[in-house]
Amino acid sequence: MMRLRVMTPVAQVLDAPEVAAIRAADASGAFGILPGHADFVTLLETGALSWRDRAGRESHVAVRGGVLRVRGGAPVEVAARDARCGDDLAALAREVLAEYSRRDAEETRARAEAARLHVAAARRLREVLEARRRPAPVPATPAFGPGAAPDGREDDAP
Repeated sequence: MMRLRVMTPVAQVLDAPEVAAIRAADASGAFGILPGHADFVTLLETGALSWRDRAGRESHVAVRGGVLRVRGGAPVEVAARDARCGDDLAALAREVLAEYSRRDAEETRARAEAARLHVAAARRLREVLEARRRPAPVPATPAFGPGAAPDGREDDAP
């Protein structure tokens, strides 16, 4: 048997001491973990992590991304941004995972906008710094006095 713990920054969402099997997904696809699994660490995608207990009952937890770590083949720990447990996978997917996906999309848009603003600020700063390095143009001094034309050129007349 394995122990499965799921934690968020603010709470321990799950501590299941007698887990027979775990199913999760990372960027490479879905995978399973059984007792005695080799040690490893992987980044989880937003999705559902499922497990079966000793009696064969299946339960689920929706995770909003995270890190899954197996140590010594028995304790499996998940650190997620957000997580919620549920027994009904369809309801969990319909409600929680849809909310997580919306949040992920909003954060992606916000990061893209922040990056755009950062690039614009860096360009503007470069323009200001380059303008300071250029020598200031020397204004032409108009010739005033006898024989000077109104536009500053010498008049050819004697």
